[in-house]
Amino acid sequence: MSEFPEELERQARERRSVTRLTRAFWSASSYGLVLVLIIVSYGLAVEAHSSWAPSLVLAVQIATVWFTLRTSRAHRSIRIAASVLLVWAAAIAIVNVFDAHATTDNGILFLTAGVLYLIAPLSIVRHLVLRHVVDEETLLGALAAYLLFGMCFAFAYQTLAVLQQGQFFGVQGEGTFSQDLFFSFTTLTTTGYGNLVPAKNPGQSLAVTEMLLGQLFLITAVGKIVATWQPRRFRESQGGKG
Repeated sequence: MSEFPEELERQARERRSVTRLTRAFWSASSYGLVLVLIIVSYGLAVEAHSSWAPSLVLAVQIATVWFTLRTSRAHRSIRIAASVLLVWAAAIAIVNVFDAHATTDNGILFLTAGVLYLIAPLSIVRHLVLRHVVDEETLLGALAAYLLFGMCFAFAYQTLAVLQQGQFFGVQGEGTFSQDLFFSFTTLTTTGYGNLVPAKNPGQSLAVTEMLLGQLFLITAVGKIVATWQPRRFRESQGGKG
């Protein structure tokens, strides 16, 4: 009979764990929702090809950055600067509905998105450094920052492709945004398939920077979090023993 209460307690802990995980991905104050928005924006950027698609992608990006700054409790000065960019991005999205070439031919759309996706992960990193606990939220935040860095570099490559002379990927052509995303994440993870290579600087130097950032972030940030993270169930059991 003594095992029955322990089994009920175990089941209750499992239900609480499922509830916490579900809440993490739908709560407006959790990095889980930020991860969902990142995945949605990635899918739209890759699959949406109509003339209004960039406006839709930018709208999701605005929501992603806004939720990121809210969740990471960004400093007031950062929020003010980001708010200016968000308003500017919203204006670009509206203009792009009527004239897509007005914002893509000169790189304004990609540059604005790149800056927003740089502010967001830096804000997350700052918040995680200041937190005193390593838990599920810390892990979700680190993953969100890692993915945001990858998308930030993709926008940087697309901006360079518009601004510089010649084809960004040499004989492989200028490169679509879908290809830039593919190249960015294979570079960030140092997979390096070699099918897409920047033809010249500053694209090559930017790729080296992304490789180094990706490895350092995985080793120092994500690796440290995984090594020190103790699931809530383990912490509760340890506390009960004490």
